[in-house]
Amino acid sequence: MAGYLFRRIFQAVLILLGVSFITFVLLYVLPADPVRQIAGRAATAQTVENIRQQLGLDQPFLVQYGRYLGGLIQGDMGRSYLQKTEVASLIASRLPATLLLMAGGIACELLIGLTFGVIAAIYRGRLLDQGLMVTSFVAVSAPQFVVGLLLLYVFAVQLGWFPIGGYGTFEHLVLPSVTLGIMGSGWYSRMMRSSMIEVLRQDYIRTARAKGLTRARVLTRHALPNAILPIIAMIGIDIGIFMGGLVVVESVFGWPGIGQLAWQAIQRVDIPIIMGVTMVSATAIVLGNLLADVITPFIDPRIKMR
Repeated sequence: MAGYLFRRIFQAVLILLGVSFITFVLLYVLPADPVRQIAGRAATAQTVENIRQQLGLDQPFLVQYGRYLGGLIQGDMGRSYLQKTEVASLIASRLPATLLLMAGGIACELLIGLTFGVIAAIYRGRLLDQGLMVTSFVAVSAPQFVVGLLLLYVFAVQLGWFPIGGYGTFEHLVLPSVTLGIMGSGWYSRMMRSSMIEVLRQDYIRTARAKGLTRARVLTRHALPNAILPIIAMIGIDIGIFMGGLVVVESVFGWPGIGQLAWQAIQRVDIPIIMGVTMVSATAIVLGNLLADVITPFIDPRIKMR
C-alpha cells in the first residue's frame, strides 16, 4: 500500500505541475492586459510601464513561471494585483463557504441520484423506470441559473420558506445545495441504474435469492456495495469540480465561495487569483480521486491497491 501511495503522490505532483504550466501559458498569451486593469484608462504609458516592471510582467515567460513555481513550492500563491492581498489568504477566507456548499451539494445529488437509480434498476423497462430516466435527463440538461432562479422564486419569494440569498445559516444552504443536487443527480441516477442492473444479473445475486433472503437484504447487503463502486470515483471528481466550478450557483445565491472569487478575478484579469483557484481546484480533484481509490478496497475486498 505504501508503494501505491508513493506512486500516486508522485503522479499527482506531475499532474499539478502540468496544470500550473498550461494555465500559466494560457494566461501569458491572454490578449487582456492586467496592467491596464490596475493602472486605469487614464494612465500614461510611463505609468503602465512602471507597474509592469514592479509586477515583473516585463520579464520573459520562463522567468515569470519559474518565480511563480518557486513561490508555490514554499506555499506562496502570490499577491492579488487589485486587492493587494495574499492570494492564499483570500482563498482561505472563502474556503469554508465552498466546503460547506460542496458537502451540501454532494449530499443532495447522492440522495436524489442514488434513490432514482436504484428504483429505476429494480423496475427496469417499466413506466417508472422510463419516467425517472427522463427526469434525470431533464435534470442534467437544465441550466444551473434556471434551476436556481426557479427554486428562489418558488421557495423564497412565493412561499418564503428560505432566504433569497446570503450565507451563514442552514436555511441559506438548502436552496443552493438542492440546485447542485438536481444538476448532479441525473448523472448519478443513470450511472447507478446501469451499475445496479449489471450487478443484479450476477450469479451471487441469484444465489442469495435462492437462499431465501428478502429482497431488501439482497439489495442492501449484496447488490448496493458492488454497484456503488463507480459512484465513489464520480464523487472524487465532483469534489474538485465543486471546489472551483460553482460560479453560477454562487452568483445566483450570493454565496461567498471560491467560484465567485474566481469569476471576479477573471473579469479583472487578476492572474494570481486565477492561478491560485486553478491550483486549489486541481489539487482537490487529485486528492478526491486518491481518496476514492483508497476507500474502494474497503468496500470491495476483491480490489487490491497495487
